[in-house]
Amino acid sequence: MMQLAQPAAQQGSWLSSILMLVLMFAIFYFLLIRPQQKRQKQHQAMIAALKKGDRVVTFSGLYGTIVDLTEDKVVLRVNESTRLTFERGAIKAVLNEEEK
Repeated sequence: MMQLAQPAAQQGSWLSSILMLVLMFAIFYFLLIRPQQKRQKQHQAMIAALKKGDRVVTFSGLYGTIVDLTEDKVVLRVNESTRLTFERGAIKAVLNEEEK
C-alpha cells in the first residue's frame, strides 16, 4: 500500500509546482510588465502629439521650447541664441501652463 501512495504524492507535488510557477508569472506580469507597457504607450502618444511652441523637458533635464520638428528630430530653443537638436524620443515630458 505504501507504493500506491507515493505516486499520488508526487503527482500532487508536480501540479502544485506548475500552479506556483503560473501564479508567480501572473504576479510578475501585473506588477511589472503591464505598468511598463502602459507608461510606454503614454510616452509614445505624448511624442506623437508634440507641436511647435510646446515647452518640454528632455531626459537629460534640459528645458526648452520646440521651434522646429520633423518625424524623428526636435529643435529646442534653450535661450535667445541657443538652439539644440534632439531625437524625438529624448523628450521626457511636455510642461503644462503651471510648470512653465
